Amino acid sequence: MRSDDLLDAVDRAALIRALAEGGVEAARALVAARADEDGELKSRLERLRERLRRQAARQVAERLGSYDRQVAELDALRQRSDAEVAQRIAELEERLRRARSVDWSKLPPTELWDDVERALLVPEASWNRPAPPPGLFARLRAAFRRFIAWLKHLFSRSAPAPPPRRERTVPLAALAADGRAIGPSELGEALARLSAPQQQELAGRVEGRLKSRERDLAREAEEKRRAAEAQRQALEREREEARRRAEQETSRTVRDAEARRLERELKERGFVAERGGELQVTYGLVERFARLLLEETSRQLPGDVRLSLRGGGSTGIYEKARLRRAEEVAHLDVPSSLLEARMTGSRHIDESTSFVYREITSERVHVVVAFDRSGSMSEGGKLDAAKKSLLALYVAIRRRYPDATIDVLAFDNAVQALDLVELWECRPGAFTNTAEALRAAHLLLQGSRASRRELFLITDGLPEAYTDELGQVRSGQLDVAMERTLERARELATVSPLRSAVILLKSEHPEYETAARAIARTLGGEMVVTEPTHLGIELLVRWAHGTEAERRPRSIPPSPPPVATPRGPRARRRRGDRRMGG
Repeated sequence: MRSDDLLDAVDRAALIRALAEGGVEAARALVAARADEDGELKSRLERLRERLRRQAARQVAERLGSYDRQVAELDALRQRSDAEVAQRIAELEERLRRARSVDWSKLPPTELWDDVERALLVPEASWNRPAPPPGLFARLRAAFRRFIAWLKHLFSRSAPAPPPRRERTVPLAALAADGRAIGPSELGEALARLSAPQQQELAGRVEGRLKSRERDLAREAEEKRRAAEAQRQALEREREEARRRAEQETSRTVRDAEARRLERELKERGFVAERGGELQVTYGLVERFARLLLEETSRQLPGDVRLSLRGGGSTGIYEKARLRRAEEVAHLDVPSSLLEARMTGSRHIDESTSFVYREITSERVHVVVAFDRSGSMSEGGKLDAAKKSLLALYVAIRRRYPDATIDVLAFDNAVQALDLVELWECRPGAFTNTAEALRAAHLLLQGSRASRRELFLITDGLPEAYTDELGQVRSGQLDVAMERTLERARELATVSPLRSAVILLKSEHPEYETAARAIARTLGGEMVVTEPTHLGIELLVRWAHGTEAERRPRSIPPSPPPVATPRGPRARRRRGDRRMGG
């Protein structure tokens, strides 16, 4: 079977170091850098990215398909609109052709009535304008005609004939103003009263009206076409923008999914855990990192010190106990572990069901390490060097004495007991309250029953603060702080047995060394001045040179008498079943 896990192709030690020193981002950078050199890791990343891209491409295709459907619907709508306009223009052309062949002295075809009626109702048409007033000659002739008629009436004995009745003509535009419609009979009468020039004028107006409607229809169709084209272009721009955003989102999705895949693998291996919505390193990772630091530091130690760290000869006396450290797997009690796994319902052996044979020693060890985390420790990488050195020392003690009690105290204004994860994540604080650190160490070691008790005090300067009788932290009085520190050192010196060492990180101020020497002398221990980069070596050398008590194996119950082994095929079959877990 081929594994696609990314971390299987990365060096485990480099990964642990990157995670511990730089967090998950450093692990991502390590995987990226390793992919440039390792073809197998590069191919795994490419397969992962290709699978993620295919998943994202399907989503992008669905999103862009909606825009394509809208564009297709818009094109179909524009085609239907163009067809309708073309049909209406063709109808207008046919009406215009028929209007040109109409005899305007008669009633036109029915489909032209509306156009003819509207042309007749135009106010500025000649037939809708009032007749011009008569001229002087016409008025004289009318007056002479009335005078002759009066004379005839004067000398005639018959009744006068009534004057001829003149018909009153009403302009057609007035009918439209009154809200009246022109019926077929009125339309025919109006056409019959038109003179030849007026009929020509009417034909021109009807033809002009039809052409105007055709132009309006064409202009309306063009406006709709332009609006549809603008909408299409807007949709294409939106589609292009959506495609661009989708590509960016795809790249971001691939990166996020790749990051989540790496985080999942880190969680599965127990390197990181999620706390408060953030990924943080685990105790197991810090412990593995501490082992790496111990191995690196041990290479710089003399041969006798390395041998002392590994321990002396074996006592040859062991007891069965639960698995505590990965190094103890070599002494695994397989039958007991299998039986425990079956009793718990598990088909495999894990850490919770494993038993090992652990060597019995009589020595009990208690080590207290107090290190300065004041603000000055952040300069020159002193705090990081102290944390790495303490991690290496922690693993060295645990490797030699699995049951040892190790207390790590970080002090600035106050004192805080730390585990491995808290030690590695420790940050610089305020002032240096050395007296409070010695007081905490005294409380821990005074009640200890260990036969080997040791204290390591790591600092980079003078005691700057102290805690008064009311529990308030005071700073700024160096002489009082030093006096309280020496007082606490005298109290701690009463603990017996006690082996202590004050380690001062090298400084340009000679008074720092004077103060550290006074503290070490009061404790009855030794004082060391060293560089931050050499701190780990100094700690391991002083730990390895400590004295050890004589080992006394504890009394163990006598072994039960051997049980007679049954013989025969049935007994052999039962023994085979037990070996297979049946």
